[in-house]
Parts: sequence; C-alpha cells; structure tokens
Amino acid sequence: MYIKQISVFLENQAGRLYDVMTVLADNNINLRALFLTDSSDFGILRLIVDKPDDCLKVLKESQFTVNITNVIAIEVPDHAGGLSGVLKEIYAADLNIEYMYAFVEKHHDNAVLIFRFESAEAAIKKLKDKNLKIMSNQSVLAE
Repeated sequence: MYIKQISVFLENQAGRLYDVMTVLADNNINLRALFLTDSSDFGILRLIVDKPDDCLKVLKESQFTVNITNVIAIEVPDHAGGLSGVLKEIYAADLNIEYMYAFVEKHHDNAVLIFRFESAEAAIKKLKDKNLKIMSNQSVLAE
C-alpha cells in the first residue's frame, strides 16, 4: 500500500531543477507527481516516478543528495468538500499529516492525493478502518 517517493535536496540556485529533470529525461524516467518546497538556501523536490529505484540510482550517480520515502496515495472524491471529508476521517483517526500534495491524474472519477504521515504503518491501518480508498503502487504508476 506504500508508494515510493524520491526526495531530492537542491541548492537554491538557477538551473538545479532543470538538472534533475534532464537526468530523468535522459534515463527515460516518467514523472507522475511532484512537489517542490524551498527555503533561502535549499529546496526539497519530492517525486513520484514510474521507476523509483532507477531514479534513485541515476540521481545518486549524478551527485544529487537523494533518499526514498514511503508515502500513501488516497483517492479523494473530486467535488466540493471531497478533501474536507477525507481530512475529517484522518483527523478522527488521530493522524498527523506531515505534508501532502496532489497527483497529476485522476483515478476513475476521483482525485488522488499523496500523504506523508508520522507513522505510515499506523496510518494505513487507521485509514482502512475508516474505509478510505488507499491506492496500491501499481494503480498509481499505471498509465
């Protein structure tokens, strides 16, 4: 039920995001979702890609500081209040969201959001108990 996420630490300077995207393109790695945050000195680029293990390898070989993290993809009804309803269940399950971001494509007629929780194992159990639709790695990466 986990999705592998690649995190890339980038110096906050022109061209660094382009450098990462060029490495991915040169190695035929397709983006499925991304999230970029920054501070004055560095940024963190979070990626969901079709080949996470290859992505980790080629970025390390290209001298980027990277790691891999397990995140959870949840289907969210794509209508006004859909996210609010899911967040209500997450709050009721006493789960803390560290961060979240949207996925590029819909799954059926639902939006897909990527969540990082303090404890992924506890989150999966509680989310299943709340009957939230957790997506598998295969369904997230399918084209």
